[in-house]
Amino acid sequence: MSSWANYQLDHAAMLQRLSHPTGKVKMILDTDAFNEVDDQFALAYTLLSPDKIDLLAVTAAPFFNWNSTSPGEGMEKSYNEIFNIYKLMDLQSPPPVYRGSAQFMSSREEPVPSEAVDKIIALALEADLNDPLYIVAIGAITNVASAIAKCPEIIQKIVVVWLGPNSYWWPTQDIFNVSQDYHASSIIYDSGVPLVVLPCHSVASHLLTSTYEIDACLRDRNKLGTYFSDLFHGRFERFGLNRPGWSKVLWDVSAIAWLLNEEWVPSVVRRTPILNPNFTYSNDDARHFYKEAIDIDRSLVYIDMFNKLATHK
Repeated sequence: MSSWANYQLDHAAMLQRLSHPTGKVKMILDTDAFNEVDDQFALAYTLLSPDKIDLLAVTAAPFFNWNSTSPGEGMEKSYNEIFNIYKLMDLQSPPPVYRGSAQFMSSREEPVPSEAVDKIIALALEADLNDPLYIVAIGAITNVASAIAKCPEIIQKIVVVWLGPNSYWWPTQDIFNVSQDYHASSIIYDSGVPLVVLPCHSVASHLLTSTYEIDACLRDRNKLGTYFSDLFHGRFERFGLNRPGWSKVLWDVSAIAWLLNEEWVPSVVRRTPILNPNFTYSNDDARHFYKEAIDIDRSLVYIDMFNKLATHK
């Protein structure tokens, strides 16, 4: 939309906004929590990192695959799964949860209304310019893009951290969190919103783990750990066909790890690519900046996460 240009940061301000936060950040987690097994890990990891993250709200994102009959049902299942994680963690005062978009965007000019979109806008407008709101999106980015389309002013007050695309040099961006909603994804690239990308391939893909590791680190440590073990065994049977050697990536954990410690997830500043309708990139050196992770230290991330999950009472 043409109004985006009125709120885009200049290059110096953008580079400052993309620098890694040094203190505690205010955050919204936008998650398709029932789609996979990794969202639940990312949610719990966030909640167990209060020294670095002040989680203000959790918003349910739509998804549509074998695990849902429609994007709306995927969102509703995700909404319910968030509360399930809260219950397993025995949280007394968990962050509020908001239903997100029940469908994907039909055009860039038509935001999908939802209570999640309204809450994103409200919290963003409350944020200080020197203390931006971090929106960590680990699913289709419909809710976040709809908020930007509805209220482009929030561009100046947020940073979007997205587990979505592949690395910039990867031959295709036809991957689940991007391709479900092309219009929403293109808004994130084109609007000028400060953006940090955690690539699926070849960064988050390092976060492989297995039923054996999950059992050893988490099973019977607490209700949450046993639930995570059960989830993994279900995936092992469905997708691994009980074959020794099968492993699973916890993709979404990478986005939380970047916020917690950039030394674990180093990143570089680049010019934002153009996302083509066939899910390839084009480049223009006059475009605004964004930041993209280039590596991840699996060991340091999992040592921290497994310790927090296993010792939670």
